[in-house]
Amino acid sequence: MTPATAAQTIGPYWHLIDDPALADLTRFGAAGTRLVLAGRLLDGDGAPVADACVELWQASPAADERFPGYGRCATGADGGFRFVTLKPGPVPGRGNTLQAPHLALNILARGILTRLYTRAYFAGEALNATDPLLALVEDPARRASLVASPDGPDGWRLDIRLQGPGESVFIEI
Repeated sequence: MTPATAAQTIGPYWHLIDDPALADLTRFGAAGTRLVLAGRLLDGDGAPVADACVELWQASPAADERFPGYGRCATGADGGFRFVTLKPGPVPGRGNTLQAPHLALNILARGILTRLYTRAYFAGEALNATDPLLALVEDPARRASLVASPDGPDGWRLDIRLQGPGESVFIEI
């Protein structure tokens, strides 16, 4: 047996991204306002990252037997990913603050030895102005990399750039 290469170190569950149902968090009959979050994962040159995994997690609404609160999606040849989920609400933050509605995103891909963490906030949300994490990002252009734009009646778009000009903000945890 040959040793694992960097592209094989994501673990024994990489095959789970082959199931497109995992990107639909409403597949068990979840009730609530549905939304679609779509985007593209791009490298430092703006080229699509076609062999990555994007994971989505949300604290609101609470997970239950009809809503897992977690999904996973493989990127396509164009670097595209797409999730169907429920609209999140605000959640408690540190120091009695409210965090704006958001989705947590994790990126796993070749050459990335540990997952990257970022978030998708929603343009137009009043709580974006006081969200404790968004407040830490002083540069408006960098802050905008965390905010999804409306894309159709129930859709939102957030492209994620791994490095270079327009690099997305990643969270160190």
